[in-house]
Amino acid sequence: MKKLKIILQSNKTYYLLLFFAMLLTIYNTKIITYKSNFSGKENKITGLIEKIQIKEESISISIKTKYEKLEAYMYLKDSNTKNKIKNGYKLGDVIQLDGKMEMPQNNTNFNSFNYKQYLYNKHEFYIFKATNIKKVKSNKNLFYKIKNYINNKINSINDTKGYLKAFILGDNKDINKNIYEAYQSIGISHLFAISGMHVGLLTTILIYILKKLKINNIFKYIIIYIFLYLYIFLTGFSPSVLRVSIFFILASINKLLNFNIKPVNILLLTISIILINNSFIIYNIGFLYSSIISLYLILFNDLINKKQRYFSKLFVTSSIAFLSSIPITLYNYYSLNYLTIIYNLIFVPLISIIIFPLALLTFILPILEPILNVVTSILEYLAMVCQSLNTNLIFKKLPLIIYILYYILISLSLIEFKKYKKKYMLIFLSALLLHTNYNNLVRTNYIMTLDVGQGDSILINIDNKNILIDTGEQKKENIQIPTMKSFGIKKLEYLILSHGDADHCGEAINLINNFKVEKVIFNCGEYSDLEKDLIKVLDKKHINYYSCIKELNIDNNKLYFLQTKEYDNENDNSNVIYTELDGYKFIFMGDASSTTEKEIIDKYNLPDIDVLKVGHHGSRTSSSKEFIDEINPKYSVISVGKNNRYGHPNKEVLDNLDNSKIYRTDENGSIMFKIKNNKLEVETCSP
Repeated sequence: MKKLKIILQSNKTYYLLLFFAMLLTIYNTKIITYKSNFSGKENKITGLIEKIQIKEESISISIKTKYEKLEAYMYLKDSNTKNKIKNGYKLGDVIQLDGKMEMPQNNTNFNSFNYKQYLYNKHEFYIFKATNIKKVKSNKNLFYKIKNYINNKINSINDTKGYLKAFILGDNKDINKNIYEAYQSIGISHLFAISGMHVGLLTTILIYILKKLKINNIFKYIIIYIFLYLYIFLTGFSPSVLRVSIFFILASINKLLNFNIKPVNILLLTISIILINNSFIIYNIGFLYSSIISLYLILFNDLINKKQRYFSKLFVTSSIAFLSSIPITLYNYYSLNYLTIIYNLIFVPLISIIIFPLALLTFILPILEPILNVVTSILEYLAMVCQSLNTNLIFKKLPLIIYILYYILISLSLIEFKKYKKKYMLIFLSALLLHTNYNNLVRTNYIMTLDVGQGDSILINIDNKNILIDTGEQKKENIQIPTMKSFGIKKLEYLILSHGDADHCGEAINLINNFKVEKVIFNCGEYSDLEKDLIKVLDKKHINYYSCIKELNIDNNKLYFLQTKEYDNENDNSNVIYTELDGYKFIFMGDASSTTEKEIIDKYNLPDIDVLKVGHHGSRTSSSKEFIDEINPKYSVISVGKNNRYGHPNKEVLDNLDNSKIYRTDENGSIMFKIKNNKLEVETCSP
């Protein structure tokens, strides 16, 4: 026992174990290639329902098959089918799905979420598109019965079920999307992820009850361990809950057996065990946040304990947590709210002392739900007010080494704080200042066609001036915002709308709510209904807008608007824009038809074009042979949705463009034309 204690009390033991865990992680995630046990040709799948989400027009199901886990989805034909699935299928049921396997796609916009990689990290390799669902066997598992009971009880509480699911099950998907985006924007969304605070309160309550029942220490902790395993299961083996629970179990064993292991070493042991068990958890952002913030809070606990008052301790705790989360936040989300520490002083007590305990009480006594509703309404109002202050900074995505250097500076800064010095903190803050102004220091010119499906959205960057031509159609998940942030874009000098169709201006209001937009340019002709709705927002935000202009000056560059005639349809009224950038010639055709094309070549003596944004997604109404022969494009870009119902691009158009190099967003993803050393380079983000 003495030798064991000596080994367990040595720091080297945990450093070596973590080193081994990291080597194993690198080997498992970077060297080994994992493959599916499915052939990809299956048309029937049988498995157990682990998670089911019913949406308006579809259902998503996570199922556990005898081979591997699988994500499945099925479009709902009618409300009867929806109700049948909602009332007849529960977690733990064994089902059979008819349909076909689909290969998930990589991200098609630069620096955006990679769903294929996300599934691969969970050892899932296919998506199953179901056409029919049939129950094979009802749930018999006690744990699933408990989980179904909790889900049903939460779902019966209408107004605040989103918060109950977040605080009890770690599922925040039922919190209103706009409200949750406000929480993310002000940097408090971590308060809705299950953490040490949540598990700590639950175990404290359980320990109190067991003490009252006079259960001895050994049995008391066995009961708590069983409870923690059940809770890990209920939260779907959430990495943050797993980390907190294993840490609690190891810390309690340390206490019971008097090993006197340091808290930091217990955390290193916890992280090592989790990584050895599942190396791919290293890619889970929740696990990274939970582990790294906990590590810094333990390492610099003496800074917290120096303070006597609650709010002083909270401020120091919030500061350490905020600093230690910065590199992860910047690497994954490209923005940072510099008032997050202050916001935490407001929201941490409100959520941890009032809302979370009240949510637990509401789950037990639903009669309290109106009180919880009032308190969460106050929370939402405060979050929206804080978001409206617009205190977010944007940071361009840089190589990983930069974020590792940030951690070195943060660590040195906190060590220095113990000695009341600030040299490294000043260096760190200076580095952040340089980072957020990266585009002002290192300038590049590029034109990027974003993949927005069946629509147009083209980003032009000229000497750090940003022009967006079109926004694509309105979608539940915005496509452009993460990519634009990752390129360090803070504002748009101009938002140009080629015309008022939904697939060209549908996301305009959302973009204006997320970026500073200085001016908006409309096409010639009457405003569409979408444009009228947009103008109301522009007037409210005091953003200037213009229509039917002839040219724009962008420093030493000009954008020429070639179509200023009024037609009787939106497509022919499209803005057609010509520009030269470092000697390279670009033309963007919007949805202009061959009628407009003829007017343009009759009116202007156009040179050979380097890059043509093909009109109307490659429709046969545009890109006539006469026009293409006249402008003779070297590269042609078609912005088009995969397997779209219009049959775009048309074969005749592709034939007309045969002498140019054709790029398509449905096949190549986003397409970027960069000008480096006076050379035009092409990069794509292929699926």
